[in-house]
Order: sequence, then structure tokens, then C-alpha cells
Amino acid sequence: MHAFIFPGQGAQFSGMGLDMYEKSSIAQDLFEQANDILGFHITDVMFEGTAEALKETKVTQPAIFLHSVILAKTLGDSFNPDMVAGHSLGEFSALVANGTLNFESALQLVSQRALAMQKACELQPSTMAAVLGLENELVENICADTDGIVVAANYNCPGQLVISGEVDAINKACDALTEAGARRALVLPVGGAFHSPLMEPAREELADAIENTTFNEPNCPIYQNVTATAVKSAAEIKNNLIAQLTAPVKWTQTIQQMIADGGTEFTEVGPGKVLQGLMRKINREVTANGASFQEE
Repeated sequence: MHAFIFPGQGAQFSGMGLDMYEKSSIAQDLFEQANDILGFHITDVMFEGTAEALKETKVTQPAIFLHSVILAKTLGDSFNPDMVAGHSLGEFSALVANGTLNFESALQLVSQRALAMQKACELQPSTMAAVLGLENELVENICADTDGIVVAANYNCPGQLVISGEVDAINKACDALTEAGARRALVLPVGGAFHSPLMEPAREELADAIENTTFNEPNCPIYQNVTATAVKSAAEIKNNLIAQLTAPVKWTQTIQQMIADGGTEFTEVGPGKVLQGLMRKINREVTANGASFQEE
């Protein structure tokens, strides 16, 4: 079975999407629609902006979504997923890929999500840290024993877990994790505690937007971050998407479940190769590659 997977924040790069815009009328039309929907020329930032300009959350999230979804739409008949999944933000790209959301609704939700997350980040000093070389359970226990808010946020691959929370709590947890034998416990250059209880204000804001958006029954199952299992019900997809902002991204568990359910070929659709790298660390037995833009 062929699985298509979609990257999240961090995969952006200067010039992203320009080749598609120049060589595909489908891409050009969708990029222009996006400029109208967002109310600013995101194409200017994507095609010509600096890395710093692309890091701004209100730009980053729609930019990665657009690159992923537009690339998928240029693949033609070769894009025929049996199953889909997306890492955090990538879940919205995956929901367009399997027909649950249309392009316009998904882009509006992504934009609202980015702005809501930015606001939540500004309410309290918070951050995330990557922890390498420890068992998940040990990391979870150390987080639980640390004063303040700090939780496991991204289960990226075996031996790589990202934690999220208040700045002081993250620093204390990193010290304790290093003492416990972590190969690295490194604070990341992010402006907030994504996938933690500190995103509750954003979750509430996004919940209203999601409840007021039409979700179709999917063409194929999506393996969602919150459950790491196949979901085929539009109502269940909505609930999981709302829960996603404050819950961990169970990416390792998601990929393992997709393989257990028959996934043999995985194609990453979007900027960068982050998910292909994680795939190799999760399971080397299945093939993982990146989608190549098809010129018209």
C-alpha cells in the first residue's frame, strides 16, 4: 500500500515553490488563490523572502501547507494514496490529500491556527527542546517530576523525543535528562511550547473555526497525530484535529501503525526531507522517498 506523508513546521526554505509557479498553470492558479485568501502576497515571501521572514509563524505554516498541497496537485495520476498522515501542521495537507478538506477551507484553518498559536506563544515565555538517546518512558517520567509545565510533545523516531513547556521547566528538565544520560538535551530556537497545555488558548480559538468548517468523509484513512491510528470518520477527524494543539505528535507510533496496516511505500510530499530521515530511523524495511514536481 502506498502512503503519502506531509511535513510540518521547520521544512521551509527560501525560494520554496517558485519552480512550480513558473512551470505549472495549476500551481500558479492555486498560489494566486492563496494570496487572495490570506490577504497578503505570501508568494513574495516564499519565492524571494529571507530565511528570517519565512520563520514568522503566520508565514511559515501557510507556506509549508501550500508547497505540500500544490505539489500533490501537480502529481496527476501518480498521486493515489491508500493512506495519509502529516506531522503536526502537515495533518492539514494530508486532509486535503484525502478529500476531507477543500483547498480554501484548509488554508483558512492553517492561517487561523498559525495566528492563534502565535498569540498563545506571546502569553507566556515557553519553548521546546530535543532529547536524544533516552527511552521515551524515562523522558516522560523526568518531565512529570519537574516543577512547572513540561511534557513530551513530539515522538519523532526511536531515541528522539521533543519536550515542550515553560522556559524554566524546560531548562530544569534538560539538566535532569543530561544527568540521566541523554546524548543531547538541546533547547530549540522556537518561540513557543507547541503540543503542550500552554497551547490551550489556541486550541479553543481553533476549535471554533474547525467546528464551523465543512469536513467531508475521507477517500482513504488518515493516521492522526493524536491517536496514531487509522481514522475514517469526519467527526472523529475534527475532534482529533482540535486536540492536536495541546496533545503530543505520536509520529513514531503513527508510522509503525501504518506499516502494520500494510504500508510498504512512503512518499513525502512537501519541502525538505525531514520525514524521509525519520522513516529510516523508524523502519529501514520500507521504502521512503520524496515526491518530484511534474512539469506540465
